[in-house]
Amino acid sequence: MQYKLSILIPARAEEFLSKTIEDLLENTSDQTEVIAVLDGEWANPPIAQHPRVNVIYLPVSIGQRAATNLACRLSKAKYVAKVDAHCAFDKDWDLKMFEAFEKTGDNVIMVSTMRNLYAFDWLCKCGFRHYQDKGMTCPTCNGKMKKEMIWQPRRGTRNYSYCFDATPHFQYFREFSNRIEGQGEITESMSLQGSLCMLTREKFWEFNVFDEEFGSWGSSGIELACKFWLSGGRVICNHKTWYAHMFRTKAQNGFGFPYPQSGRQVDNAKKMAKDLFFNNKWDKAIHPLSWLVEKFWPVPGWTQEDLDKLKKNI
Repeated sequence: MQYKLSILIPARAEEFLSKTIEDLLENTSDQTEVIAVLDGEWANPPIAQHPRVNVIYLPVSIGQRAATNLACRLSKAKYVAKVDAHCAFDKDWDLKMFEAFEKTGDNVIMVSTMRNLYAFDWLCKCGFRHYQDKGMTCPTCNGKMKKEMIWQPRRGTRNYSYCFDATPHFQYFREFSNRIEGQGEITESMSLQGSLCMLTREKFWEFNVFDEEFGSWGSSGIELACKFWLSGGRVICNHKTWYAHMFRTKAQNGFGFPYPQSGRQVDNAKKMAKDLFFNNKWDKAIHPLSWLVEKFWPVPGWTQEDLDKLKKNI
């Protein structure tokens, strides 16, 4: 079957990968397939066989960007979407995204409203319960707690707009959501958070949106956004549908990142992003980065001095 959308999931030691895939199968149409890359480890729990699911196993990890690119090489769909392996989705998520692309055209990279995923609670046999990031040891009886699945978006958590500061470092851009241009069903965003993005497969390869020179992980939201904005495209948020992303804020009890998080590697990704985009070295750019900053001005983490310095690089 010729699919319209391929969901690309790079995954390493992701305990919620199978749950994410089940959620996608339940909430997307037969026009959408899932391509998951098991980057260095088999899935646990295992992934159930399904005609819309393809699984690639790599005995040695190649990194998140490389795994995403490998998944895309198997796709023949018009659209691809990179998705983290710990997400839940609105009903008919793909159909609502297709509808938005019909309105915006294909020279965009698109996300949907991002919510926080309430994946599970820790539950003790003594009856004590607490939230997923608190750890598996019961503070009441010191017993070992077990997970009880919730798998619902948290109430009141909705994000539509993102940016990066002059470092560059990711920032939420809630101020933009309060502006007139930040209102409506389809809005622009300066940058991306990175846990999900959807674009045409043609643009995926044309812009090399997951450039492996950046390393395995880090600065992907900046890379994705700048490659679209600076080439004449747009970054769009579709408010008519949502996905929920589980944020792993603490490393205890396996709740941290599955990939080794080298501070040096993450810093190198930031340095590459800064050199490539702040110094206007990306060869497909038709706009300087100062144009993008001014388009969304004022931007958190940017001073007039920062902007003036950026303009001197033109």
